[in-house]
Amino acid sequence: MATFLFYMLMKNLLKLKLLLEFKHMKDFSEENLVVFGYLNVDMFQKLINMLPSENKARWFAGAALNSSEQAMASVMSTALSRLNAFIDSELEQILCFDTSIDVEEFCSRKSAIYLVLPEEDATKHFLISLIFQQLYNTADSLIVGNFLGENALAAVSSSGNLIFLMVGFFSGIAVGAGVVIARFFGAKNYALVEKAVHTTVAFGLASSAVLTALGVWLTPQILIWMATPENVLPESILYLRTYFMGSAGLIMYNISAGILQAVGDSRHPLYYLIISSFVNIILDIVLITVFGMGVDGAALATILSQFISAIICLTHLMCSKDVYRLSPKKIRFDLPMLKMIVQNGLPAGFQNSIIGIANVVVQSNINSFGSMAMAGCGAYSKIEGFGFLPITSFTLALTTFIGQNLGAQEYERAKKGARFGLIACVSIAEAIGLAIYAFIPALIAMFIQSGDVAQVQEVIRLGTMHARIMTPFYFLLALSNAMAAVLRGAGRSIVPMIVMLCCWCVFRVTYITIAVPIRPELTTISWAYPITWGLSSIIFLIYYNVVDWVHAYGRSKPRKMA
Repeated sequence: MATFLFYMLMKNLLKLKLLLEFKHMKDFSEENLVVFGYLNVDMFQKLINMLPSENKARWFAGAALNSSEQAMASVMSTALSRLNAFIDSELEQILCFDTSIDVEEFCSRKSAIYLVLPEEDATKHFLISLIFQQLYNTADSLIVGNFLGENALAAVSSSGNLIFLMVGFFSGIAVGAGVVIARFFGAKNYALVEKAVHTTVAFGLASSAVLTALGVWLTPQILIWMATPENVLPESILYLRTYFMGSAGLIMYNISAGILQAVGDSRHPLYYLIISSFVNIILDIVLITVFGMGVDGAALATILSQFISAIICLTHLMCSKDVYRLSPKKIRFDLPMLKMIVQNGLPAGFQNSIIGIANVVVQSNINSFGSMAMAGCGAYSKIEGFGFLPITSFTLALTTFIGQNLGAQEYERAKKGARFGLIACVSIAEAIGLAIYAFIPALIAMFIQSGDVAQVQEVIRLGTMHARIMTPFYFLLALSNAMAAVLRGAGRSIVPMIVMLCCWCVFRVTYITIAVPIRPELTTISWAYPITWGLSSIIFLIYYNVVDWVHAYGRSKPRKMA
């Protein structure tokens, strides 16, 4: 994007020089055109303040000041587009007809336009973070499956949905906290930044206590409700109870990492996550193979590594000399600030909870087919998580690209980019799906090497059968995600949320509830995914072709800056 804008600016400057070669005016009385300084938050705010109040770039300033470099780039794109148009038309008229600028001097003197974009690549950090998060989630299953057998693998690999259900709501609220902190930080209201940071940490501590109590108390009841087989139930209870006893580490890392990301620091949370991932792997191996622990060793390794990352992250905040410095003495609830955080985070928390409940319903039906089905499907889910990482990163970039170009009123370029993104996502996903289809038996075998040979083969067979129903339809999953990314970039984020909640949650649960009793087979559950992916894809395609999503920004009313 930056390369394209630089090319366009240089082209127009050359055009301008040729046009004005035959004009003669007086002394150059202005600074050389435009100078953009380094875009930290302060300079960015100054840039926005220089724009006219009716300029559309100001409409999107709130988003830019709220979060990361990606949102900032959207507004930067708009500002640069305006500059390009100014050079192309208005400046020509000013120089030719009504100014005292000496054109010969202007065209012959050394002049510069500085285009300095943020030095951090948020997309890069996001992708690496996804990789290590997935590695974090997969390590326990790999090590447990290879050393403790299929029952232990079933207990660990099938626990992710229940963990997400318990943690998802609090994580959604934490997202709202990040939005609030970023907004005040961007507005340079440092007093409110301080209140928001300490209220967020207080909320994290309270959430940790609540989640620990709920997790330890409700785990047996929920696992029984999920139809967990009796031969797996004791190990599942042990793993999850141990995990939830250390849930404070998970929540406080996410809270503290969210604070750093809200103020523009995406590097340090990534570094701490990498450290935690390696610590988790080392502790898994040591506790299980050296000390002879079972699934409780895997859970203990996870919570210890989470506590390490949380402690490092909190220490970073307490040692910081910036305005977001954390002081333990100031950790308390500010009720108006807490209300604002909850209001911003409640939609995400609610969405996470609904998705979590749907996933638990699906998992409960898988559990009803026994421990080997749990182990096989659980192993495949870890493989799918890694396989779909490129699509996740691509959709992130697609959202940013669409937002940038629509903000700059480059509607045709946005439509071309959307078409390319959709085709690319579908093609890449299908290639990945076919590759997994071909190699899935060997991939699942990586997770289960110990135990009875016949049982190991059955785990591989069930996991392979489950995967080979789903992987040929990855193009539908990618299409839905890419469509959602395009619409989010166009400012219509409510649409993909509603579509996915209806199709991937409500309809999927309804289908399983009706279909499984009629045809009680594991394949019936497996088909729930392609069917719901296809349904959401159809709805997205209809919306994409019928609704004028391209001009959503153009019809939006400008909001007053706070």
